[in-house]
Amino acid sequence: MQTVTLNNGVTMPILGFGVFQIPDDQTQAAVEAALEAGYRHLDTAASYGNEEAVGAAIAASAIPRDELFVTTKLWIQHGPTGSVEDDTLRAFDASLRRLGLDHLDLYLIHQPLGDYYSEWRAMQKLYAEGRARAIGVSNFHPDRLVDLIEHNEIPPAVNQIETHPFHQRVADQELMTERGVQIESWGPFAEGRNNLFTDPVLTAIGNDHGKSVAQVVLRWLVQRGVVVIPKSVRPDRMAQNLDIFDFALTDDQLKQIATLDTGDSLFFDHRDPAMVSALGGRRID
Repeated sequence: MQTVTLNNGVTMPILGFGVFQIPDDQTQAAVEAALEAGYRHLDTAASYGNEEAVGAAIAASAIPRDELFVTTKLWIQHGPTGSVEDDTLRAFDASLRRLGLDHLDLYLIHQPLGDYYSEWRAMQKLYAEGRARAIGVSNFHPDRLVDLIEHNEIPPAVNQIETHPFHQRVADQELMTERGVQIESWGPFAEGRNNLFTDPVLTAIGNDHGKSVAQVVLRWLVQRGVVVIPKSVRPDRMAQNLDIFDFALTDDQLKQIATLDTGDSLFFDHRDPAMVSALGGRRID
């Protein structure tokens, strides 16, 4: 498996398996199938409600812990005990218990909401203790990402953001590269929006290589150096999503895919102040 090296020297598989929106009662079987297919990078979150199932699949697999890269995410801490920092440490411990692990490979702040400065102080402590091998963020736009970097000792290793052919995040990636932050894609297939799976540009490119549209999208991301975590509950598609390292997109094909970029999210209306403040009806990948 191809890997990327994070800003602290930790290596991370560039292709992983995500479990967002997989029902809890299906997650263990899906993760077991993914591990059997060859995935060694797993991505979950406290807000997904399926950490225990992910942990059960890890335990059932008997794969050595040092061969796995496990990510989970901290949901917004509102400080019911009066200390967001302490609540963050407790949330981390709760995630570890649910996963049945003694450390995480990557721990992310899930959203740039609430007192995420206190959350980051706690996460820096977890990193210093070696309980999280790397720490990072998710859904941070450039202004908040740079602010966090400039005013803290440890910069995020990863920023996991919506990235797909219709919202390509090229400028975001350039800034992250300059700042030493690894971009990671959630929603690589845009949940099929804009008819992604029948898009004529992506379909034609797939036909050129004897590959599916999904494989073209994943190859496009990997070729850009973007870590990606597709999900599926079907073993055949899990295997297909891994089968992207035997071909490469040409410069002309990359230019064709670039024309699909709308420059805007397909999941968030950033013009809506209510959405910005509350993320009502949100997708929380």
